[in-house]
Amino acid sequence: MRAFVAGVGGVYLAAFASLWVQVDGLFGSRGIFPAALFLERLREWRGGAAWLERPTLLWLGAGDAALHALCAAGVGLAIAALAGIAPRLAFAGAWALYLSLVSAGGIFLAYQWDVLLLETGLLAVLVAPPGLLPFRRAWVRPHPLAIWLPRLLLVKLMFLSGVVKLLSGDPTWRDLTALSHHFETQPIPTWSSWFAHWIPAAGLRAATFVSLAIELAFPVLVLAGRRGRLVAGAAFAALQLGIAATGNYGFFNALTLVLCIALLDDRALVRLLPERLRPQPRPPLDAPAPGRWARARSIAFAAAALLLLSLSLLSVVDRLRLPLPRPEALRALQRQLAPFYVANSYGLFAVMTTERHEIEVLGSDDGQSWRPYLFRYKPGPPERAPRFAPLHLPRLDWQMWFAALDRCQDSPWLAGLFTRLLEGEPAVQGLLAGNPFPEHAPRFVRADLWLYRFAPPGDAAWWRREARELFCPPMELRGGRLVPAPAG
Repeated sequence: MRAFVAGVGGVYLAAFASLWVQVDGLFGSRGIFPAALFLERLREWRGGAAWLERPTLLWLGAGDAALHALCAAGVGLAIAALAGIAPRLAFAGAWALYLSLVSAGGIFLAYQWDVLLLETGLLAVLVAPPGLLPFRRAWVRPHPLAIWLPRLLLVKLMFLSGVVKLLSGDPTWRDLTALSHHFETQPIPTWSSWFAHWIPAAGLRAATFVSLAIELAFPVLVLAGRRGRLVAGAAFAALQLGIAATGNYGFFNALTLVLCIALLDDRALVRLLPERLRPQPRPPLDAPAPGRWARARSIAFAAAALLLLSLSLLSVVDRLRLPLPRPEALRALQRQLAPFYVANSYGLFAVMTTERHEIEVLGSDDGQSWRPYLFRYKPGPPERAPRFAPLHLPRLDWQMWFAALDRCQDSPWLAGLFTRLLEGEPAVQGLLAGNPFPEHAPRFVRADLWLYRFAPPGDAAWWRREARELFCPPMELRGGRLVPAPAG
């Protein structure tokens, strides 16, 4: 229990800290997607219903000071949970704050690991012991359902991540060639991705088979007793460590590893420590004979746990499109609670991208000579080595990867990026690796599309690239509005 609570606190700390350093440029008042403007327009459109559709404390004010206050408070609560100080209250506060940011952050906080953190964080509120310093008193055996809530969330995450790959009909998963593309085409590769990409094809097919087997078959072992849980936990952990070692996925891998902790018991956890650091075993104390209020709390906990498990099972049924009866009352409750992300569906890389397209954003003073903007982590100059961003999720870089999968007009948030670059906005420039116009903002901005491939061994560069097409035409500001630049 203590390790799980500390782990969730540590992930919250990474998530809030990572977002804090980006919040001004992403959805601050001078950011790409201002949260205050988004909430104002939503309120005009939906009226009073907007409060429930986007539950956020930022309805009280979404200025830059409020955004920084939410991030700072989130960091503080995460540190408290990590230290074991009032963990239940700390998790309740951290969940409310992160939900507030997700609800107002639009497309920049719409990733599956943001949703997974909210679902895990809500379970942590139920699982964490009450009190100011609960881990300094004698350990009382928790409710039997407490440990199964995170275990079954992990089962859902892993199983759905595997089954959607087969249900999608994607040929690369069915012929086991998915990993022959993945390391090159994933959102933000690392330098180790280059080495993994050049593993012989037979090895990559074997790795693809093993990853599918872990996601599809090993979740059953969680229900097969202690030995099965330990085997499943080891397999899940190995998969997550392999993903983290060859790609940048922010806090996702760490969060999944924390869920794996729930598969271990104290005996297994102690063996992971060096012998000199192993605590002396002490049996748990049985809870005293429950009084009226203790029985009521236990019944309330069981009811809440069973409700969450029912909603979670319903999300699995929906994801698999199973023809099973769906109680209308439960369905109605699912719709009402959807904005709070209490029980979600998952499915990572259901369809594998087989080619890597990259967007290069360029600025110009005269419409003839163009200079590129460099991003911190996504591929840019072919000779620049891919980088690691441990536990940090560079959200603009990620969004550029998604944008390259469609057309310019399918990513309206790009207009906000182009506008801020033409205004020379420091908050947005701070999200980039460098500003090619340090003295003044450019007059024009455009975006080109390139095809990137890993350079073969022996090449002096990391990438080879080929120009594909103009992704977004040249744009300029007229009267403060972004408009197409005149031809020529």
